Amino acid sequence: MTLTRFVTKNAFRNKRRSVLTVLSIGGSLLLLTFLITIWRTFYDSKPSEQSAQRLIVRHKVSLVFNLPSYYKQKIQAIPGVKEVVNQQWFGGQYMDDKPEHFIAQFGTDPQELMKVYPEFKIPADQLEAWQHDRAGAIVDVGLARKFGWKVGDRLNITGKIFPLNLELTIRGIFIPPDPTQSIYFNKDYIDEGFPRLKGSEGFYAVLADSPQNVPKVAQAIDETFRNADRPTKSESEHTFQLGFIGMLGNIKAFIMSICLAVVFTILLVSANTMAMSIRERTREVAVLKTLGFTRNSILGLFVGEAVSLAVVGGLVGSLLCFFIVSAMASQGGMFTGMKVTPITILVSLLIAALVGFVSSFIPSYHAAKVNIVDGLRHIG
Repeated sequence: MTLTRFVTKNAFRNKRRSVLTVLSIGGSLLLLTFLITIWRTFYDSKPSEQSAQRLIVRHKVSLVFNLPSYYKQKIQAIPGVKEVVNQQWFGGQYMDDKPEHFIAQFGTDPQELMKVYPEFKIPADQLEAWQHDRAGAIVDVGLARKFGWKVGDRLNITGKIFPLNLELTIRGIFIPPDPTQSIYFNKDYIDEGFPRLKGSEGFYAVLADSPQNVPKVAQAIDETFRNADRPTKSESEHTFQLGFIGMLGNIKAFIMSICLAVVFTILLVSANTMAMSIRERTREVAVLKTLGFTRNSILGLFVGEAVSLAVVGGLVGSLLCFFIVSAMASQGGMFTGMKVTPITILVSLLIAALVGFVSSFIPSYHAAKVNIVDGLRHIG
């Protein structure tokens, strides 16, 4: 029998305790994998090539305050700016307020949107139909599949921010490189139904001539409007998206604190299990030594058992997290585009193995030092 086979057999000799330990570690690793996935999705993901070339210009104080419409021409004239399009968050309700029915709704200029977002793919005839219909809309292909929409369908959205209900006709379905959960319609629709908004925009999406020029363009835009009644804040599209997350609080510190708590919990579970298992096998250690097992081989045996249990638990938790996140992402909302990557699973397994090693080393070391006579006399 090989040492690996010996470790595997001993790790699961007490099946009930081993299964409960695996499930406990698996539950903790499920949560840990989920938190790592959130971290990587929001903070460690790299923007696409087109996204890295865009920046968002908004009011310096808050998105609550709009910018004048004439800012568009001034922004367009700044060196390094390739295209500019206005956007207005509508914030209406589709069907009900359940998270799975969330839709991001933006009023914009149909003639300019695709110039700033060239990665959005849409048939030319559908784009033209939208541009000629003031009550038309284009929708993300993911939303179309989710709700069973098709071109020509009616789309009714109840206004929550503005005293206006949208009655739109789907004129096109666009395919983005990543899910957006968004629909776009003609901003004139809002201006006509709510005249107080006319002459102002929620924010501007700006396409720079190169990703390298984005910081310089952002600085130039903010300098242009520094002394204006409505100063601007220009930032990359990725930074703008993280700003929404930042409104919820210090998410980084929250995730880190929970991760540390999870790792500490796994450590306690594994340490308790291994200490109990090793105490029960004191006489067995003495017998192994009489058969020629060295102190190091016994230490490796016990540590290997703990690492094996921890890794199996980590694998169970990581795979469960993979399926859960996939199901959540398919429902849309804030989890759109989120996925558990192989690197995330590998990190979780490494953490599980490290916890298994740390929790078992001290009791295993003391057990390996027991001499044969004292071990054979031990009762327990």
